[in-house]
This record gives sequence, C-alpha cells and structure tokens, in this order.
Amino acid sequence: MEHTFSLPNSGHNYDAKASKLGMWLFLYTELLLFGGLFMVYMVYRSLNSDDFLIASFNLDVWLGAINTVVLLTSSMTIAMSITAIQLGNTKLSLRLQFLTVLAAVIFLVIKYFEWGAKIEHGLWPGMEHFISMPHGQQLYFYLYFFMTGLHGLHVVVGMIFILIVMNKIRKGSIHKNKHQLLENSGLYWHLVDLIWIYLFPLFYLIH
Repeated sequence: MEHTFSLPNSGHNYDAKASKLGMWLFLYTELLLFGGLFMVYMVYRSLNSDDFLIASFNLDVWLGAINTVVLLTSSMTIAMSITAIQLGNTKLSLRLQFLTVLAAVIFLVIKYFEWGAKIEHGLWPGMEHFISMPHGQQLYFYLYFFMTGLHGLHVVVGMIFILIVMNKIRKGSIHKNKHQLLENSGLYWHLVDLIWIYLFPLFYLIH
C-alpha cells in the first residue's frame, strides 16, 4: 500500500508566500508611480527654482512636521501589532492597529485644515489669485495638490485596509498562525509612510 505524506500547514505557507509576493509586486508599481512623479517634480523645480522657493513659503512647515511624526508613530504601532499577534496577544494587536487608524485620522484632519487654508487664500488651481501667480508657482501648487492628494488617498485606502484586518481578527480568521493579511496591511502602511518621508522635504523644506 502506498502512502503519501504532506508537511503540516504546507498549503497555508504557500498561500502566505504567494500573498506576500503579490503585495510586494503591487508596492513596486506604487513606487514606480510616485517615483515618476518625483522625477517630474525635480525637472520642474530645476526649471523654476525661484518660483518654487517663493511658493514653498505658503506652506506651514510645523503642520508638515507634525504629520511626519504622526505617520512615523503609526508605522511603529502597525509593526508592533504584527509582533503582538505573532505572540498570540490579539487584544494588544487590535489596540495597536486602532492607534494606527487614529494616527491616519489625525493626519487627514491636519491635511484637511492645511488644504482649507490654501483654498481660503486662493491657491487652488483656477481661482483668481492662483491665475495671477507666475507660471512656476502655479506648477508648484499643481504638483503639491496632486501629489499630496494622491498620498492622502493612499492614507484612506490604508486605513480601510487595517479596519478590514481588525474585523477579521475579531472574527477569528486572522490569528497567531495565520496573519499574512495583517503583515500585508503593515507593508502597505510602511509604503504610505515612506512616500510622505519624501514629500515632506520636497514641498515643505525646499528653502
């Protein structure tokens, strides 16, 4: 009689590796997207250095710095949540994920007021004051609103991703021995943080 043997959890391990590989490929495409935008920024900045410098003084460096600290902290909490669930501490993992989501909300609220101030001062594309600005300064704000807006969209997506993971943890489908989805949400969130680490100096610290 022939016997077949299989390693325990071999199917799960394969699925986890495939899931992580898929996430890395997705993150690679995201890096290509923002990498292209960073190159566009650098080209326009080199061609309009004085206008970019003048336009940058309209941004609040302190608000940008606070948001940087918020995102760095959130990267720490999501990483700690992964460690917590690996150790079987589900409650601590959920608390740390909640803190990550809270940090995302704080980031978006600060960005909302920051954008609101720019719009109030007529710096939104198409407004009367915006149209009267030199072309280089207009380019700066085109890039500012588009790139920070796209990043903000990624923050929202990341926040929803983590909330979905939290719900699955509560239902028991993500646990100590099966937590790849949580790791993927952490990878995505680290990307969101990494992109902001580049956006902050490019726009806020240009001078």
